[in-house]
Amino acid sequence: MSLSDDTLRKHCRVQILLQIQQTAVQSQRALNIAQQQMAAKDRDRRILQLTIDEISQIEEDVNLYKGVGKMFMMVPRKTMEDELKSQEKELSDDITSLGKKVKAQITAVGLRAKSCLQAKYLEKQFNDAQSQLRDIFHHAPKQQQ
Repeated sequence: MSLSDDTLRKHCRVQILLQIQQTAVQSQRALNIAQQQMAAKDRDRRILQLTIDEISQIEEDVNLYKGVGKMFMMVPRKTMEDELKSQEKELSDDITSLGKKVKAQITAVGLRAKSCLQAKYLEKQFNDAQSQLRDIFHHAPKQQQ
């Protein structure tokens, strides 16, 4: 019976190892995707904010032009400001929804985020999984061949 017990223990270790590896991979992917999307949206939002600031510093009688394909079209100042503010609001909403998406991913994995940013939890989960893998390989009995 000891042989079957050893086999069962090895099988359990392999299953645990596979679960930890899958968790690590999923967490890292989710974290990377969320960080990339949030960084891109935030960069676009900052560019729009700078554009809005520059337009507000220009005198009222200066003509504003908007790129349309390979040409430029004159646009009233109020229309340009409204479009830019609308785009900025959309990007802010997208960033907020990405934050909610990260929170939903955390909940699906089983973590309950309380006071830290959701992306930090994904990163911590990935680091914990890596640490568990290192511990398993470090403390695993060496097999003789």
